[in-house]
Amino acid sequence: MSNKANAPKLIINGKRIDGRDFNQLRPIKITAGILKNADGSALLKWGNNIVLAAVFGPQKAISKHFADPTKAIIKCRYSMAPFSSKGEHSRSGPNRRAIEISKVTKEVFENIIFVNDFPGSEINIFIEILQSDGGTRAAGITAAAVALANAGIHMKDIVYAVSVGKVGDELLLDLNMIEDNYSDCDMPMAISPRNGELLLLQMDGDIKQDEIKRAISMAQEAGKTISKIQQDSLLEIYKNVDKQIGVNGV
Repeated sequence: MSNKANAPKLIINGKRIDGRDFNQLRPIKITAGILKNADGSALLKWGNNIVLAAVFGPQKAISKHFADPTKAIIKCRYSMAPFSSKGEHSRSGPNRRAIEISKVTKEVFENIIFVNDFPGSEINIFIEILQSDGGTRAAGITAAAVALANAGIHMKDIVYAVSVGKVGDELLLDLNMIEDNYSDCDMPMAISPRNGELLLLQMDGDIKQDEIKRAISMAQEAGKTISKIQQDSLLEIYKNVDKQIGVNGV
């Protein structure tokens, strides 16, 4: 979060600076199966964020030292392209933030993938931020879940992620970069929509206990919209296959 001394006014006449209501998501579009050389992939556009996720596997674990004969190991790499943002997060090469997001994303999917179904193998998840405007870890998890489903990986659910922040006395859903930089709190969450289980909850800033409950409720309500977009992106692949079958007469 940036210095609040020079903070812009984030709420004007009951609206956010981009015109959204407090509980309103930015526009989201997901295209599944975008990469032909990956086992599964997804291109996500979330507001001004553009995220590409690719999945390879399950495949034989490359390093025997790290292989587990009883289950698959999950590997995840989150990275930001150097041209994705004007900020320091977009510098070339891994940094502490990218390493931390890679780690927590890996842990999310370790709890959602049926790893025991793929003994001795590894599943690689790559998340590349092509354009950044706040909430990229949530966008990355949301895209990666679609890519995993596209790859046919056995999972308990298709997880989604979204952030809720606090500005003054108001809770705001899905912070953009300016709101993220100058908010009093930012709380990204990853949630399993089937049972509402929290798979990730991080917090940067100060927020009251009752506000945490409200924030989780806001994220779960928004998840109904996000989950439908995820599911529709996967169904679109099968619609296109049906069209090709009809045209080719197979």
